[in-house]
Amino acid sequence: MTAPSHRPATKLRARRRVMTAVLGAGAALALAACTGVTYAQTPVPTPPTTTASSPKPATPPTCTNATQTFDPLPSIPASSAITDRKTRDIIERGHLIVGVSADSYLLGARNPFTGAIEGFDIDMAKAMAQSLLGDGNKVQLRVITAADRLPLLEDGSVDMVARNMTMTCDRWEKINFSAEYYHSGQKVLVTRSSKAQTLEDLDGKRVCAPVDTTTLAKLASVKGPIPVTASNHTGCLVLFQQGKADAITGDDTVLAGLAAQDPYAKVTKAPAITDEPYGLGFNKKDVYLTKYASTLLDELKSDGTWKKIYDKWFAGPLGPTRPPS
Repeated sequence: MTAPSHRPATKLRARRRVMTAVLGAGAALALAACTGVTYAQTPVPTPPTTTASSPKPATPPTCTNATQTFDPLPSIPASSAITDRKTRDIIERGHLIVGVSADSYLLGARNPFTGAIEGFDIDMAKAMAQSLLGDGNKVQLRVITAADRLPLLEDGSVDMVARNMTMTCDRWEKINFSAEYYHSGQKVLVTRSSKAQTLEDLDGKRVCAPVDTTTLAKLASVKGPIPVTASNHTGCLVLFQQGKADAITGDDTVLAGLAAQDPYAKVTKAPAITDEPYGLGFNKKDVYLTKYASTLLDELKSDGTWKKIYDKWFAGPLGPTRPPS
């Protein structure tokens, strides 16, 4: 017997599915027409933003006053109470490493009779060692050039620089400065027979200044003089004495030391052409040590120690002065 055929039932079920789909689609279209909604254009929800929980870092303030530094500590703490890691490393090491000059007479220069490096900046370094370590002789003086100052602070080769370094906003981007410890100004050194007083008077003359200094930058900005460079001011003095430079420009403190070494040289009486605030230099990360130095300077100025150090080195050639505020 032939098996019954199921095709008619299958066709019926198929027609019912088609009718259901048509009716369903019609209902959906009718609902869309009633509500005015177009489903294909329904926006996909977006995840909430995280701006509030992840704010952008604040832009660092612009430097407008190079002598403005960190607030000092309330007072000089006992060494045993200091917890700052960098400062503790110095205390545990037993000596302070300071970058200095050894050829800037009156500021930092080697005494030909004793071999010791001495001067105003050296006494500043010793005062820091005395305060931090209880002994002013617990300081390792590392002789550096002006060009060495920033790189050696940045790579941590020295703890501090005491080398007549002018505080500037550009330098603040790379290192820290203590409070101002001396206020100098750029002047000119010439031969005793010269009538020149200012850089402008040296039109067509060779004027020496050390490389990588604010002194050289100022010299280059003046029309007339021909800049000549050396690695330091002692090098400029050699060129001056050899007749390869007609004049030297630099801070009055430096020029006073050069004039004291050359009886045929003089520092002109013209007013300083720049303001040169000196600061003790520190690595950018060493904020606590910077604050410590500023606190110490405040004490040296208030108890008369700063004036004693100044009078010892500069009162003779430069006359009396007050400590910088």
